[in-house]
Amino acid sequence: MSDNKPVNQRAWFMVLPVVALVAFSAVIPLMTVVNYSVQDTFGNNEFFWAGLEWFQELLASDRFFEALWRQFLFSGIILIVEIPLGIVIALAMPRKGWGVSFCLVAMALPLLIPWNVVGTIWQIFARIDIGLLGRAVDMLGIPYNYTQEPIAAWITVVVMDVWHWTSLVVLLCYAGLRSIPDAFYQAARIDGASRWAIFRHIQLPKMNRVLLIAVLLRFMDSFMIYTEPFVLTGGGPGNSTTFLSIDLVKMAIGQFDLGPAAAMSLIYFLIILLLSWVFYTVMTNAGQKDA
Repeated sequence: MSDNKPVNQRAWFMVLPVVALVAFSAVIPLMTVVNYSVQDTFGNNEFFWAGLEWFQELLASDRFFEALWRQFLFSGIILIVEIPLGIVIALAMPRKGWGVSFCLVAMALPLLIPWNVVGTIWQIFARIDIGLLGRAVDMLGIPYNYTQEPIAAWITVVVMDVWHWTSLVVLLCYAGLRSIPDAFYQAARIDGASRWAIFRHIQLPKMNRVLLIAVLLRFMDSFMIYTEPFVLTGGGPGNSTTFLSIDLVKMAIGQFDLGPAAAMSLIYFLIILLLSWVFYTVMTNAGQKDA
């Protein structure tokens, strides 16, 4: 016997304000960018049709692909470092007692600091003349100057991001671990399961969803990172830390090339959208297979 109860659609009216807000704050600016990407301007608010010229020019540009490669490399390093590190720290955090509150507050502190302040903190912290980190590394006899050496600049930017955002992965993983009933652990102890077996068959499957969220958030954030590296290195030394976001701002504001900048932003958006969909599909399918 089929259930033919009418479906209440009134709940959709509750989301109309959100839809209107998104349309105003996202869709309209996106349409403006699309409009700029197919036109050229010489100022005085006069535009000329350019078609796909800016997209063709961009896809034939070494500058674009070099910045894109640096962006991919940075995001790859961030995911490889922060996801496992966040899992390890979450596993090491206490489950009961006063230590829980202390650890949660300590983990949340870096996330409360504004992005430009983070860049300024590390800009001073890593200087070899007055910075604690820079002076300590220099006293150890290790050549280090993030303003002149590309490798040092990369290491500093990566360490800064790890310090700032690993806490997000930790908090998400810890929430997933806290959702596991004690009965699971009791059954594992009765069966004599090892610590690795508990992690592999109990903890990791229960963290699949939060890990998916962590990977997506950290990928999107790291792939769109701008403020922290710009404040810290300004994209230098040379162009060694000029990520796609920094190059886009230089093109749009520094050079006032609105057409190429709009085309780059659309390609940038599509890359993020495509890769986020790939991450979501792969991790969702992997979670279903494990289940």
